[in-house]
Amino acid sequence: MVTKVTEGIRVSVTTEYQPGYSSPEDLNYAFTYKIIIENRSEYTIQLLRRHWHIHDAGYTKREVEGEGVVGQMPVLEPGESHKYVSGCQLKSGFGKMYGTYLMERIVDGKKFRVTIPEFIMIAPFLMN
Repeated sequence: MVTKVTEGIRVSVTTEYQPGYSSPEDLNYAFTYKIIIENRSEYTIQLLRRHWHIHDAGYTKREVEGEGVVGQMPVLEPGESHKYVSGCQLKSGFGKMYGTYLMERIVDGKKFRVTIPEFIMIAPFLMN
């Protein structure tokens, strides 16, 4: 698990290779990542947007940006957390992702970016 705290918002990530959804002979490696967002600040916040940087070893870098996460724009009171699982397809079987969330403090409308820590995705059999 990798973790990063920005302005009292803790983001933790774990990854898992999904062999049942992968087809290495077709250059298709599937991964899931589980994210836990914890509001350790004193303010109620809302997640508005995400911006991902995806690096697939030996292939081009991609960026993904959009509203919310998996169709949600969660509001977190102090002490609350939000968990979700999403996925990524790689051609090489080895890559990394990192990015930011755009958050808003409900009390005053202040927007700020929260760092999503860099995490590695590697098909286990490639480590031999």
